[in-house]
Amino acid sequence: MATMTSSETRPPSGAPCPSPEPRPTLRPAGSKRVLIVIPAHNEEGNIGQVLDELGDLGLGLDVIVVDDASTDGTRAILESRGQRAVRLSTNLGYGGAVQAGFKYALAHGYDCVVQMDGDCQHDPRSIPALLEPVLSGEADVALGSRFTGKVTYEVPLLRRAGIALFRAIVSCFLRQRITDPTSGFQALDARVLQFYAGDTYPMDYPDSDVLLALGFAGFRIREVPVVMRPRLRGTSIHGGWKTLYYIAKMLLAISMVLLRRYRSRKPPARAAGDPGP
Repeated sequence: MATMTSSETRPPSGAPCPSPEPRPTLRPAGSKRVLIVIPAHNEEGNIGQVLDELGDLGLGLDVIVVDDASTDGTRAILESRGQRAVRLSTNLGYGGAVQAGFKYALAHGYDCVVQMDGDCQHDPRSIPALLEPVLSGEADVALGSRFTGKVTYEVPLLRRAGIALFRAIVSCFLRQRITDPTSGFQALDARVLQFYAGDTYPMDYPDSDVLLALGFAGFRIREVPVVMRPRLRGTSIHGGWKTLYYIAKMLLAISMVLLRRYRSRKPPARAAGDPGP
């Protein structure tokens, strides 16, 4: 069962992650309420700096951290800062953690969510640009792309190969150029949150398969250039042999999405003796 606490204070937690110099500005959202959702599992070495950077930007957006049953000092750091959090008693995986954040946003009346990781890879200075097309109503999902923006680290060869494969698949079936289909840096409107709150949302890797499902459901997807940086501490969920597992699992998930798409478009079978039209 998830529990929640509210945030008040934010003590320093070390040197900030490297960021570009220009200070971004956020276009007024009017009456729309925006929540930043940060899934975190064993991110004691990173989560404090992520929160520091967000606070220093002064965007004025609410932040919720979803602690996915961390076994390190993540929970203690969040409690010491008074950071509002959803704490999961069981490790649900990345997808389960972000979905918990989406459900929290819906339950508390938020109109838009920014999804970003707790490992310091997603530069929060990109948030205003990511929110712009969603707040203006030009897109339902804004997908942050490191390939149209800036990546400040060397993406491993196997990981690049997987991204290239899924880029080709997603772009082909959506008939829209998508350069970074595995990006977890996104802005989403309330209708997409409702869509993601369903039982079909994957608990582990919600990436290319989810983009295909969104596109097939008629949601508007727009890529936005963002800055992504190297993970400073800890282990990536895509590291080492996990990349091979991820590629195999994602291919299976994509196959299931395409199968459901085919079945939904297939005309119903005629009853026996029905001459048809």
